[in-house]
Amino acid sequence: MVEKSTDFGFRRVPESEKALRVKSVFDSVADRYDLMNDLMSFGMHRAWKRFVCEIAAIRPGNRVLDLAGGTGDLGRLLVPRVGAQGRVVLADINLSMLARGRDRMIDNGIVNGVEYVLADAEKLPFDERIFDCVCIGFGLRNVTHKPTALRSIYGTLKPGGRLLILEFSHVNIPSLRSLYDLYSFSFIPWLGRIIANDAASYRYLAESIRMHPDQKALQRLMQDAGFERCDHFNLTAGVVAVHRGYRL
Repeated sequence: MVEKSTDFGFRRVPESEKALRVKSVFDSVADRYDLMNDLMSFGMHRAWKRFVCEIAAIRPGNRVLDLAGGTGDLGRLLVPRVGAQGRVVLADINLSMLARGRDRMIDNGIVNGVEYVLADAEKLPFDERIFDCVCIGFGLRNVTHKPTALRSIYGTLKPGGRLLILEFSHVNIPSLRSLYDLYSFSFIPWLGRIIANDAASYRYLAESIRMHPDQKALQRLMQDAGFERCDHFNLTAGVVAVHRGYRL
């Protein structure tokens, strides 16, 4: 039987290889990941993440999963919101990124109210209905089977729980698309070569954004996975979108 293929940027690779290729990308960029985020977004990623936390409506005592939590940017914003009685679980499939996230949490004085879990979004190692909220920032586009991951996330949410997806999306102002393409396929790989000594990983970043479902398509995937009251918010002309859905 011929193995199914999937996208890895603009290339097609066997499904069994994608996770390993993505792991290689993030192993390569982990040490420079935060600096590159600041430079690529001109610091705007911080505002995007604050917006996620605001509309997530986290309450003291909530249990929140920061999935694909990486270096902990969202996690550091979430911990104060859940308070002393709550819990934030920082989870990532990549050990290098998870270790970086733990170190940054500790460096910021956050040692209580957070735990770290090596986890695959498609096969989450958590009980059913234990989280009040799941946030995933800039991670879903790297998942091989997005519908599987969305169903896995849905299963971990309590009734009334919500999912927030922060992800690069599709520019919704036609006149900006050619400029954004130039930025994505010329400036970002150049910056990756200069700062992280890795143009290829950042070329994959630009390509993976184009292969990710657009705003409406992702909202349909969420609905197909069982989420209700789904909506989305375009940020920075649709360069980034935040999707929200509930388990009712």
